[in-house]
Amino acid sequence: MENPFVPTAGSTPPELIGRKGVLDEFSYGMRIGSGAPGLLTIFTGARGIGKTVMLSEAEDLAREAGWAVVSETATPGFMGRMGESMRRLGNELGNTTPGRKITSLSAAGFSITTALPPEEQVGWRETGKQLLQLLAEQGTGLIITVDEIHATDRTEISQLAASVQHFIREGLPIGLVFAGLPSAVSDLLNEGVATFLRRADRIDLHAAAVRDVEKSYAKLFAEGGFDLDPRIVRMAAQATGGYPFLIQLVGYFLWREAELDPEITEEAASAAIAHAQKRNTRVVVQAALSNASGRDMDFLKAMAQDEASSKTLDLASRMEATSSTVGNQRARLIDAGIIESAGHGVVRFAIPGLREYLLSLPE
Repeated sequence: MENPFVPTAGSTPPELIGRKGVLDEFSYGMRIGSGAPGLLTIFTGARGIGKTVMLSEAEDLAREAGWAVVSETATPGFMGRMGESMRRLGNELGNTTPGRKITSLSAAGFSITTALPPEEQVGWRETGKQLLQLLAEQGTGLIITVDEIHATDRTEISQLAASVQHFIREGLPIGLVFAGLPSAVSDLLNEGVATFLRRADRIDLHAAAVRDVEKSYAKLFAEGGFDLDPRIVRMAAQATGGYPFLIQLVGYFLWREAELDPEITEEAASAAIAHAQKRNTRVVVQAALSNASGRDMDFLKAMAQDEASSKTLDLASRMEATSSTVGNQRARLIDAGIIESAGHGVVRFAIPGLREYLLSLPE
């Protein structure tokens, strides 16, 4: 059995831990059709929490239900690429024999670098309308997924939202699933024409229970023929903190150690965990801090002085800042998915390994 763990952004893991029932409303929405709440879904959460994986799961469910899928990442020009995909899909569906269903399509091979001008917006909407009418005749519909909405200009997102709203008003079978950092989602929901997305099913993804990670590790390693000591399994699971990307990283490196020697020692497990944490620091922690301002870093370093959660009153004292200043920093960092609320006036880090990284930085 090959290493089942896939510590690459967006890759589907061998098991979805702690996500049971998350897409139930989405699945039910495809049964009901246009206007169902679950057909407007937004995934948010910190980097590495599994947003892209959930988009992939939604796409798989849509294909299984016979719905067409157009998948995009919100880099500049994604509306143009999506429009070309819909045209190709519409042409193919229009040329098929009655009863045949086209069940998936990924956008590729066409791009523009700016937002769609008004005349192209009209053409885009007409293309979408024609495709949706064809799909409706087949008793199916279209699911559009858009990843990383924090990576693009809001204009194209707003154009997409306006078109989807128009399709819903016409009773056409359309579903829209977004994924992005909390800050991008908050901005989107507060902007003009996109405000109708406030009715979307917003799903804030969080870490899985460590006990569930432990059960999954034990199961997967047993299936691979490795009889790990329960203490090693527990040690590895606890090191992940239930964080999806770390679950894959730790599992990957632990599996590699097991391939070298099935009798994994605590020393070997510790080495695997260290490799995983180092990779997590490079891929997730440093990326999350890439746009942090000096004041952001001051706030985070003040938080790092606490072992677990931090009281905002204590942070204000350490930073010698006013409560309003600290409140603004708190809101900014929560929106960026770097920290999260842990109760009234209390915050904690949202990304495993962030505190340790901050403590390692020179003064």
